[in-house]
Amino acid sequence: MTSEGNQIKLIGAWPSPFVLRVRIALNLKKLGYEMLEETFKKSELLLKSNPVYKKMPVLIHDGKPICESMIIVEYIDETWTSDGVSILPSDSYDRAIARFWTAYIDDKIPYAISKLRPMVRGSAEAESEAEKLVATLQVLDEAFEKCSKGQSFFGGGDIGYLDIALGSCVAWIKALEKMVEVKILIKEKIPGLVAWSERVCAHDAVREVMPETDKMVEFAKVLLSVMATTPAN
Repeated sequence: MTSEGNQIKLIGAWPSPFVLRVRIALNLKKLGYEMLEETFKKSELLLKSNPVYKKMPVLIHDGKPICESMIIVEYIDETWTSDGVSILPSDSYDRAIARFWTAYIDDKIPYAISKLRPMVRGSAEAESEAEKLVATLQVLDEAFEKCSKGQSFFGGGDIGYLDIALGSCVAWIKALEKMVEVKILIKEKIPGLVAWSERVCAHDAVREVMPETDKMVEFAKVLLSVMATTPAN
């Protein structure tokens, strides 16, 4: 890790897939940073650093806040360029395609996760929602085949922008499989993505920050309990 950790702070929480995106990008660039862990009660620093959306993650670099996970990933890629690691594709068309599929991921997957999370284990409703998520992943499985060009990752030979965007969701998907007793990462339906997910989780930049499935399940139970007792705004 570089010695810039005292200049880089990350406001976030370990279960958040959006925070995980930033942590993976920082690890790819071998950047040290201070993790400022949030709880269910939003800190004053978070509210001050992101007064518009009041959401994590927020990267603070030299005292200046940057918000929104994939904007932060792009900022990291453009700011630290000396190590030779590039997160965004070098080709402008490939960059556009990566951003397109990232927008698709953000439009579909977080919503699907939030729908499945509170459902009764093994219920027909849960099975139906899981099938919808699998259908979304089948579209991404086809995209992986095209974007990877026969290599290990969406980004080619190493993790890139789109790998970070989708890879950040893997922990929640695995947790849902166990929590709600549904099958999502089905090799027969999404063979490319299933193999890809194993490679992503084993990657040096991901392995130490990817939440364990059992830990995610326990967090999800706490989250559902908190949500049930918190009045709607």
